[in-house]
Amino acid sequence: MRKTTIWQTTRKALTVSALAAMVTGGAFLTGGTASAATTLANACSGTVNGGIGDTVAITGTSVKELVRAGAREAGTLALYDVAANDIAKVNTISVGTVPNAAGGSVAGKAIGTAVRQAVKDTKSWGLGLNPEKTLDSIEHKVAGSCGLTTVATNYVAPALPTPGTTAPQQGGTGGGTNGAPAAPNLLPGGNGNGTGYAPPRDYGNLPVAQPGVAVAPGVRYPANSPLPGEGGPQYGLPGDGQAGQGPDVRNAGNAEALATDGLPGGDVQLPMLLAVLVLAGVTAALVRTWVLRRVS
Repeated sequence: MRKTTIWQTTRKALTVSALAAMVTGGAFLTGGTASAATTLANACSGTVNGGIGDTVAITGTSVKELVRAGAREAGTLALYDVAANDIAKVNTISVGTVPNAAGGSVAGKAIGTAVRQAVKDTKSWGLGLNPEKTLDSIEHKVAGSCGLTTVATNYVAPALPTPGTTAPQQGGTGGGTNGAPAAPNLLPGGNGNGTGYAPPRDYGNLPVAQPGVAVAPGVRYPANSPLPGEGGPQYGLPGDGQAGQGPDVRNAGNAEALATDGLPGGDVQLPMLLAVLVLAGVTAALVRTWVLRRVS
């Protein structure tokens, strides 16, 4: 009898422990589900604020008119008013999440895809004779008219390194602390830590002209020596181009002087002078006669 009582007590204890474990596990699961937040936007365009990782959603009412217009433009004899009223009954339509950044965006294409699925899930009988074509038209209409900008309210920018220090590099081997390689010494004269300096350059071995020193002509051109340019090739003469080489050096061509009639060259004779004067007088008389006739 005593053994039976002990077993019953033990069984009850195990049952209570199991129930407690189940309740505790259920509480953990419930807490995890509750921790997921949803940021609800009242319009399918504009800016929405939320925490990093929050789900971004819109209401069915915010896209009611776009669904109506898309169904009407589909050309499938859709009852667009019915489709618009059905989507307006949907409270939330998830379209994206808030990224881990100061700002992000939810593209219109993603919103259009989500609205298309939401309209399809309503099983609305107002989608017309070709529901898929009507849904495609609604998706295209919403995608071209919507777009959200997200702002993470709990975003913290990464800390910048303090001026004058080097941020540690992951995976470095040797040379520096915390796995960061030592800074190379790029300048001569340094001590290996990047703080070296360059010594002044030496220009003493460059050739320069000394001012105020003139060279006498006799030094530059000694006596009995050819001046610069003398002894060069002479063009236009037969031979190999060098003047004074070979006995048969003469002027090119065979020009000869013509015989004269014995008159002193360059003198103007008296008959020619008289002829010129007579010709001048006759010309003047003719011009005078022509002018007087023209005037009269």
